Amino acid sequence: MIAFGIMTLSMESEATYIDEIAIRAHLCGMECFRFLPSKINPHTLKVEGRRFELDHQRWIDCEFSIPALLYDRCFYGDDEHSKQCIPIVSWLKSREDITFLGYGLPNKLDLYHALKTSVLSPYLPLSHSINDSTIVLDELTKRKKLIIKPINGSQGYGIYYLKKNNKTFHVKTEKNKKIISRIFPNELKLTEWLKPLIHQRKYLLQPYLDLVTTELQPFDIRILLQKNEQGRWVERGKGIRKGNTGGILSNLSAGGFAVDFDEWSANLYPAKLEYIRNELGFILTNLPILLEKEFLPLFELGIDIGVARNGAVWILDVNSKPGRKVLLQTNLEIKDTLFLAPLLYGKFLSEADSKERKVDYAKTLYH
Repeated sequence: MIAFGIMTLSMESEATYIDEIAIRAHLCGMECFRFLPSKINPHTLKVEGRRFELDHQRWIDCEFSIPALLYDRCFYGDDEHSKQCIPIVSWLKSREDITFLGYGLPNKLDLYHALKTSVLSPYLPLSHSINDSTIVLDELTKRKKLIIKPINGSQGYGIYYLKKNNKTFHVKTEKNKKIISRIFPNELKLTEWLKPLIHQRKYLLQPYLDLVTTELQPFDIRILLQKNEQGRWVERGKGIRKGNTGGILSNLSAGGFAVDFDEWSANLYPAKLEYIRNELGFILTNLPILLEKEFLPLFELGIDIGVARNGAVWILDVNSKPGRKVLLQTNLEIKDTLFLAPLLYGKFLSEADSKERKVDYAKTLYH
């Protein structure tokens, strides 16, 4: 049987998703293992982790060799364990005897620079790195409204909306599913708040885009692309994410909720719907090809698309380790397809010569 390994930074991470994959592994002639990168013994190349026991439908603790086929579901933060695991995963990606389902994408800013000269350039919000607070103040003077976000952020964490009024500055964010709003009386007070924030981690700024419903709920379209058992890109589905009224995030982890795409689109004028479908078709046809030309091979992409009130379509984010909640909440019939997909693509890779897939793995760790 083929050893199929799933890496996470915690043994509790994505437990339901990983269990569902493990239950189906035998259907693809595979045995499923899960482990933390930090549990690899560098001397013996053995791993302390868990193996899924099919007969009793449970995980058992054991020691095993590093599986030759790996599915990377590590989500890095600023913690010490993340910092410990990053070089280990980099080392694994460099090994010729190990194949990853996907090698990941770089941070948001590197991704923007890679795509800004492509045919998808018109769909990208203008993005600048924030080196100091004066850049933010200058842009606020020009644009009045901005969004700032961490270049390595995920799930809406650390995103702020900034607005310049006549004399004051309004800052808004969402934490623990609540909208937090603050008014700064002048530039000095705003700068005092901003400096430690951008010193702590790298941020980028973008123009504020009016991506809200008529009820002032932030919303976007989440699309999941994956490679199938023949190694071809397919769209698994799409859904709408809506956030809190007056908020800035549509992420489900930030308190948002999912709506069926067809249900949402039924309220659009036919001409507008056709326009959006055409734009999505163009983006989805080109994006995976462009990314794999610039970076390493991928298995799946979660693509967030914004539709502004003026009809403009924007690529808001591209994630190489996407979640599945939006599709599972809006289309129960897709469950088996999603849980089998990593196994089927893994089987395809195990039967192909995948050495040429590896070129430059160091850039792709953070996303």
